[in-house]
Amino acid sequence: MKRTAPIVLAAFAILAAAWTVSLNVSLARSALIPDPIPTHENIEGYDPEQVDLPGYNPSPKSGALVRAVDLTTLKPARSRVDVVRYTVQSGDSVFAIAERFDVKPETILWGNFETLDDDPHLLRPGQELNILPVDGTYYQWQPGDELSKVADFFGVQPEDISAWPGNQLNPLDPEIEPGTWLIIPGGARAFKQWFVPTIARGQAGVGSAFGPGGCSGTFTGAVGTGGFIWPTPNHYVSGNDYWSGHLAIDIAAGTGTGVSAADSGVIVFAGWSTVGYGNMVMIDHGNGWQTLYGHLSQVNVGCGQSVQQGQTIGLAGSTGNSTGPHLHFEVRFEGGFVNPWFVLP
Repeated sequence: MKRTAPIVLAAFAILAAAWTVSLNVSLARSALIPDPIPTHENIEGYDPEQVDLPGYNPSPKSGALVRAVDLTTLKPARSRVDVVRYTVQSGDSVFAIAERFDVKPETILWGNFETLDDDPHLLRPGQELNILPVDGTYYQWQPGDELSKVADFFGVQPEDISAWPGNQLNPLDPEIEPGTWLIIPGGARAFKQWFVPTIARGQAGVGSAFGPGGCSGTFTGAVGTGGFIWPTPNHYVSGNDYWSGHLAIDIAAGTGTGVSAADSGVIVFAGWSTVGYGNMVMIDHGNGWQTLYGHLSQVNVGCGQSVQQGQTIGLAGSTGNSTGPHLHFEVRFEGGFVNPWFVLP
């Protein structure tokens, strides 16, 4: 009996050791084998269209560079600051060129005084024009010029000139050599006007100073109705519109197209003019209004003749300073110019 107790205790010790080893092995195996990957079959409420995937959120180590993802590549737009040259093409007009380069027609004239002499009708195919980058004027520096006086003349501030990048001046100390051409942003000046003065039926001999088509004498005759009609079949502009450098509209009209009196009146100029209008007709309507018709290929009326509204007075053409067939049409009231768009139906 005394010898049986040690044997039983030894057996229990062996069983405990074996159980401990088995437990440790099971724990080790469970640590090495991952849990089963869940699938849509064993996930309750799974909806493949509603699953939110994790976004990319890098956590770089200290000092690492991270480049943000940007799928849009933009080339920054840079405004033009220099003068460019443009060769005039057949059919061009000052108005059309200005529209093409997004500047005012005045800017085209102010940038090319040596070529156009402030007369848009001097435009010719093959001419090379200065196209300023902004509205303003172009000025060649003269000996003795002062920046403040030049700026004042063109109605701008001195820094507007010195700070313009295209002028390449030091704004703090602008040293300008004579002969240098400068862009004057926002600058303006008076135009050298080219036009035939208003000729009334009672002003004998005034028109003769502007070409052989000028009439001499005092006339009486038809009086206008006070309303106007289009002088051509076409009712749209082809060329220059009405603006401060062109006090008329250029109506589309092919060579030989009939030109009619916009209202009744008396002819006070009929024939060749010396101010660039070529063959021209002017009608005094006897009520303070006058109309002028330029660049005609043919004149069908004479001095002192009474005409009725709608009567043919000539044929359209491209005589004088003109880049193509059209009708240069002016409207005046008591000596002042009126935009024809204000009176035409």
